[in-house]
Amino acid sequence: MLSAVRQDSSDNASHTYHMLRAALQTFQRNLSDLKPSEMAKVRAVANKSFEIESLVLASDEATDVIVPEGDVERAVEEVAARYADAEELSDDLHRNGLDETTLRESLRRELMFDSVMQRVGARHARVNDIDVRLFYEMHRERFRQPEKRTARHILVTINSDYIENTPEAARSRMAELAAKLKKRPNRFVSLARRHSECPTALEGGKLGVMARGQLYPELDAALFSLPEGGVSDVVETEVGLHIIMCEKIQPQRDIPLSKAWDGIVDVLANRKRRNCQKAWLGELRRAADSREVS
Repeated sequence: MLSAVRQDSSDNASHTYHMLRAALQTFQRNLSDLKPSEMAKVRAVANKSFEIESLVLASDEATDVIVPEGDVERAVEEVAARYADAEELSDDLHRNGLDETTLRESLRRELMFDSVMQRVGARHARVNDIDVRLFYEMHRERFRQPEKRTARHILVTINSDYIENTPEAARSRMAELAAKLKKRPNRFVSLARRHSECPTALEGGKLGVMARGQLYPELDAALFSLPEGGVSDVVETEVGLHIIMCEKIQPQRDIPLSKAWDGIVDVLANRKRRNCQKAWLGELRRAADSREVS
């Protein structure tokens, strides 16, 4: 009878740990700080995760799984590191219905669960060459690097409080700069340093390497319509007037299968591992349901 009481107590503490974990993951708050509606959601999540953990730990696969004390100690230390001192940790655990002993045992269960699931997942069928090649062909878009362009720009803002930045003055000034730069684009860096009101002026207007969609739509359209080394007309956006230069074009290219191979193997192996674990958990549930019916 005493053994059964201790087991119930341990299970209750582990369920409380699942409640706390769900509260932190879902709402980033302790159990004591949750609203009733939030507590109901947390309880539903915890009930499910605790049920799965209990099924796994009661399985034949878990019979000979031993979690080294050093692993448990490291898990405890990782939790403790989030607190200023041991007293703060103890107080927080107490507020959530736990203590150092129940935390340690809950972490041990969690580590044992992970070990069993890793063991089950390791049974998955090996990823073969055909799997890899088929995945590559069916997901070619994943292995396509879009066209990118190295860009610089000059920005002048419109501000009627300053004579040189009134709409008329700013447009006239930028039109003159654009005309000069179309004739001598090699002067872009020096003119950007002198005239641009963007912080990038310090680097000659350097925006860096851009893919489509990273700039204001007006600038994006202008940049990707230019030839390499080309300079745009004056472009207006919500922040002011721009002149943009396409310094270099990196064409769209496909990543060859040889470069993508290892990554694809990892993706497929993880997928097979998860499917293997899911199927095994399904078998555990059906077996448990069968025992309840009988």
